[in-house]
Amino acid sequence: MGHREDLLEGARRCLLQKGFLRTTARDIVKESGTNLASIGYHYGSKDALLVEAYVSLIEETGHRFDPGGEAQQAMSEPPGSLERFQKVWANIIRALPESRAIFLLSFELILQGDRLPEVRRLMIEAEGQGRSGLVPLFSDIPEADLDEETVETEGRFYQTLLQGLMVQWLFNPETATDADQLTEGLRRVIAGTAKS
Repeated sequence: MGHREDLLEGARRCLLQKGFLRTTARDIVKESGTNLASIGYHYGSKDALLVEAYVSLIEETGHRFDPGGEAQQAMSEPPGSLERFQKVWANIIRALPESRAIFLLSFELILQGDRLPEVRRLMIEAEGQGRSGLVPLFSDIPEADLDEETVETEGRFYQTLLQGLMVQWLFNPETATDADQLTEGLRRVIAGTAKS
């Protein structure tokens, strides 16, 4: 690996160990075995490096939701069906315990966003990637083929549900909404709108 990759890996480890606000450039240098000048040269700033490291951690978490093993069973259900919805959320909820440190980091960034305007700007840019990454799990449409309206409606819907589940799961996993409850709630909402 070169300095760029070493810095990214070092920043990822620092984020998981110390969080965003407590990680210093010197921490990253120590963890990566590089030098301070490398951060500016490869990433422009410590904050830009930390955001890229955070995004890579989120992408890694998203891959846990992708088809494979039990997740593959969800993909055998028809796209857009309640059965698919339930199985995808069951897979996502199963992956939540492995992602606790990353979700805590997410909330640190949310709560401190006003104090870190450059970080907030970079995070807002990355947010759209998260929306578009969720849609294919439910629809079978490859991410590259999604139109903006789908990402901005369905993607936002799934992202909102995921963020709500993250809050519930971090607060109290024993009482957090499960996939069956989420699916039954959606079924009732659909049934209620059909009556209107």
